[in-house]
Amino acid sequence: MASSRFDAFDQISKDELRNIQFTGLKSTITNAYLNLNYFKEKCQKIGLHFDDLKSIDDLSKFPFTTKEDFRSNYPFDMFAVPLNQIHRIHASSGTTGKSTIVGYTKNDLDTWSQLTCRSLKVGGTKKGDCIQISYGYGLFTGGFGTHDGAHKLGCTVIPVSGGQTERQVQLLVDLKPNIIAITPSYLLTIADEIERQNIDVKRDLSLKLAFVGAEPWTEAMRSEINFRLNLQAINYYGISEIIGPGVASEYLEDLDGPTIWEDHFYPEIIDPKTGEVLPDGEFGELVITSLTKEATPVIRYRTKDLTRLLPGTAKTMRRIERFKGRSDDMLIIRGVNIFPSQVEEEILKIPALSAQYQIHVYKRHNLDELEVWVEPRVEAISTEVQNSKFALEENIKAWTGVRAKVVIRPPASIERSIGKAIRVIDQR
Repeated sequence: MASSRFDAFDQISKDELRNIQFTGLKSTITNAYLNLNYFKEKCQKIGLHFDDLKSIDDLSKFPFTTKEDFRSNYPFDMFAVPLNQIHRIHASSGTTGKSTIVGYTKNDLDTWSQLTCRSLKVGGTKKGDCIQISYGYGLFTGGFGTHDGAHKLGCTVIPVSGGQTERQVQLLVDLKPNIIAITPSYLLTIADEIERQNIDVKRDLSLKLAFVGAEPWTEAMRSEINFRLNLQAINYYGISEIIGPGVASEYLEDLDGPTIWEDHFYPEIIDPKTGEVLPDGEFGELVITSLTKEATPVIRYRTKDLTRLLPGTAKTMRRIERFKGRSDDMLIIRGVNIFPSQVEEEILKIPALSAQYQIHVYKRHNLDELEVWVEPRVEAISTEVQNSKFALEENIKAWTGVRAKVVIRPPASIERSIGKAIRVIDQR
């Protein structure tokens, strides 16, 4: 793949982009139909052939791919090339079932590093910067995906991975990286440790940027991170079944949501209940089709991420609005839909409360009950904390229509994340 395609992506016209997308869709659907039995069988059941893609609009005729397809075809039946052409394998955590296994050819790895390089670059990273990568390495895509892009850009990489929070802070102080790549919840855990050690973030740290992703987070959380760590958090998006990080990233100059790299991934928004494709600007579930993946071509993958497609800011490629949450994270409490992000926003409006929280759901007398566990900030006085309990209960009720019991926990008592946070404990 010619490097000029990556170098000139910002200047691409709408017509050029449409041509690239149609060529990519044609290639991907043909590859999948000829080499993936599950996809061919799905198409044949509804009377489709790969030649039925005559235009981009025809994509909506083709079947969705879901996480269950990955699990049903575990481990290698999602691969469209022989195993001896697979240069690397990554996988999801498999916490709710079998892992989703994704393979990469050499060309796939080259494309991936180009895209994470692009993502870091538009977010303000430059050649010669030093980046501490606190995403997990190994089968999780975050660590290696970001690592390769940072090297391609010419950065110094500190591949610390997740965990060992005290050591993370020591490296931030001693090695002075100016960029960190990390999940939002774990970055807050590091902020807690920095404050516990009485480290002055302006004097003792050099952090200027944080590439934050791998779990939903709110604008209020971004403000909290920026303030506590004296940096700018960048919204950085990937999904392991598609490629990993590098699917979309935010421009530092705009900070208005990640631009999806549409020369490699074709996005749609669908109604999560009906599967109907919605027009740009409508809220629904993000669906992505890979355009250049060789080993694991993915057609119309249902990400379960809930968002909108928005026009680019003086750029051809479209943006995705900050995620409201995931359809599988949605809680239904007494018939009302609630997302953890809604609760998070209300917590972060109250100065006496920290950003650490956990939502507990259980049954009592056959009725759903909601508890929100929160912690006070260390500097908060007792009367402020008590008032915050009542204020948060009222705000959640006003915003969601559901009554929640707020439980004030002692500082540092809620389990801290070293990767993706567990925000909901559903005991029903």
